Amino acid sequence: MYPSLRVLSSRTHQPLIKFLGKRTHPNTPTIPHAHPAAPAEIKNQFSNFLKKIEASVKTCSVAPVSTAALKDFWEAPERLWKQDIEETEIEAILVSF
Repeated sequence: MYPSLRVLSSRTHQPLIKFLGKRTHPNTPTIPHAHPAAPAEIKNQFSNFLKKIEASVKTCSVAPVSTAALKDFWEAPERLWKQDIEETEIEAILVSF
């Protein structure tokens, strides 16, 4: 009845994308270097750039960042709480589902 459908269904689908295989990531970090396509003056000055970056990191004092996450909204400061919900907000929430 539908011979073309029978022919098409008999062969398996061959995807057009080719996968590279399992990826490997290096265990050690790479040595910082200038981009290969960078101009010659940037490549020559890259070691000076690294020295400036290392010096600025050593002198910079960063305050410790709190990584504590709040489990419930009421644990946050009250100024962050949403005080009241307008009728238009309620309608927008109920209509757009």
